[in-house]
Amino acid sequence: MCLLVIYMYRHVVKRLIDILVSGVAILVLSPVFIVLTVLGAALMKGNPFFTQRRPGKNERIFKMLKFRTMTCEKDENGVLLPDEKRLTSYGKWLRSTSLDEIPELVNIFIGNMSLVGPRPLLPEYLPLYNSHQKRRHELRPGLTGLAQINGRNAISWEDKFRLDVEYVDSVSFVVDLKIFVGTFAAVLKRDGISAENSATAEPFRGTVENNETEKLEVL
Repeated sequence: MCLLVIYMYRHVVKRLIDILVSGVAILVLSPVFIVLTVLGAALMKGNPFFTQRRPGKNERIFKMLKFRTMTCEKDENGVLLPDEKRLTSYGKWLRSTSLDEIPELVNIFIGNMSLVGPRPLLPEYLPLYNSHQKRRHELRPGLTGLAQINGRNAISWEDKFRLDVEYVDSVSFVVDLKIFVGTFAAVLKRDGISAENSATAEPFRGTVENNETEKLEVL
């Protein structure tokens, strides 16, 4: 019976909750969505939205939607400037409040993402994962996840991936509820928004095998 309950939540109930909650949130937050769309178009001098290809469940690629936080400024060679030079004050505010994530509710509603799960990263990282880290793609990626309430961008990639896989192995309604509630606390504290030496997050370059990381206490 316990295994059946876990299976039903993982494959049926979780998706129904995603549809219901994201649908209601889209309606309730529609005034905020409209204001940020107009404000972003003015401050970013163009398209206020940022779309990027991300791998979802089973590494299937989808287009993730967010509010733009960085300009598209390039150097004399046509190469994008570093993140810290393109990240605007408005963009920093969006990131610190997590308001840039609101458009992802659309991704959740249509089934690309879930409310809770491992965060969707870049397709370029797929060949760099070891077999354990690849397991993070066994579920739909999430708007928030275990790594987001345990340090966000301030912890190492290895710790993030370990937490992601830990979530895959322990997913349940209770775990999702704890993460969802913990996310509000993390947003209010505004901790871990950026990596220590980066305006956003350092790129993942692969994991050195047998490199043990200190275990974080979770849940």
